[in-house]
Amino acid sequence: MKKRVIILGATGSIGRSTVSVIEALPDTWEVVGLAAGSRWSDLGEMAARLNVPAVAIHDEANVDKLRNLTNGATLFAGPQAMRDLIAETDCDCVVSGVVGASALSATILAAQQGRRIALANKEALVIAGSLLMPLARRHGADIIPVDSEHSAIFQALGAGRRDEVHKVYLTASGGPFRTWTRDAMENATLDDALQHPTWDMGPKISIDSATMMNKALEIVEARWLFDLQVEQIQVVIHPESIIHSCVEYTDGSMIAQLGMPDMRVPIQYALTYPGRMPCPAPRLDLAKAGSLSLHPPDLESFPALRLGFESAKRGGTCGAVLNAANEEAVDLFRRNAISFTDIARIVENTLAKHEVKDAPTLDDLIDADRWARTEVTRCTTC
Repeated sequence: MKKRVIILGATGSIGRSTVSVIEALPDTWEVVGLAAGSRWSDLGEMAARLNVPAVAIHDEANVDKLRNLTNGATLFAGPQAMRDLIAETDCDCVVSGVVGASALSATILAAQQGRRIALANKEALVIAGSLLMPLARRHGADIIPVDSEHSAIFQALGAGRRDEVHKVYLTASGGPFRTWTRDAMENATLDDALQHPTWDMGPKISIDSATMMNKALEIVEARWLFDLQVEQIQVVIHPESIIHSCVEYTDGSMIAQLGMPDMRVPIQYALTYPGRMPCPAPRLDLAKAGSLSLHPPDLESFPALRLGFESAKRGGTCGAVLNAANEEAVDLFRRNAISFTDIARIVENTLAKHEVKDAPTLDDLIDADRWARTEVTRCTTC
């Protein structure tokens, strides 16, 4: 019997890669739900091609046009569309490929339903890891990471017991500004920031990679996902993006996961875990890989990394503020309202003004998210 999957963020890079994986496994998986933000025509074309029975879209402006493309699929629209899709559609797995905080509510609902969650939306754990992980355990929901780095750690953790883990290493490509000076980055343009040297990602994630805020968020994500102390997490620059991350055990053994930089590999592993199947992604030929370089990050040039470690260590509502302030600052940069290096400055200033709640409820986290967005707007318009 085929397993059923809902894809949140279907028209983005994670969503399209997930569809590619499922189309290569037609006897194993089927798509029963698709959700997108505003790309109604892409969503409609995908739903019709896959004959998907349920579709959700956040932007209600083109609902009628979308309905005409979806072959009679049940249609959910508006701010609660993703939650409605999950609530009304039976599935075995939810792939959360939405970028940003907007998928938090839907991810929580999937956990409450005991679904497998293939999680690419790192923001859910950055904001609410202290709530989401215990909730998933309580309801028997598996959270399998789709981020290539966290997928690598998840796989490498199979080599030993959790109490034998000494440290985990998150690798980072370094982004397009890896060799730039801090002064040069002051004048970096949006086009510069979008030129990621390895991965093909959307604009938000590409900018996060350029500031290395993506790695800051991944530090917080790893802290909650793997129940680690912050001192057990280290970031290392690896421009080739072949070593996706590794785990160091107490005896000094280091277990790494390697592969081509293609998101279809971690996506498929999240779907098929604990088994493995042939994947449509290209294979790595180690004999042709050449040299693999590793070196420490420059925390002066990329202060976002320091903010990630500090937020993970402080906990509470810090993750919600870190993420929200960054989302707002990235949006300002994309609108040419601030400089590239202002992004980290704004996030740091917002965190400095925040009164942290150490054991937050979901309402506290939502309030912290809202406060941070308001604070960034206030400070950049006064």
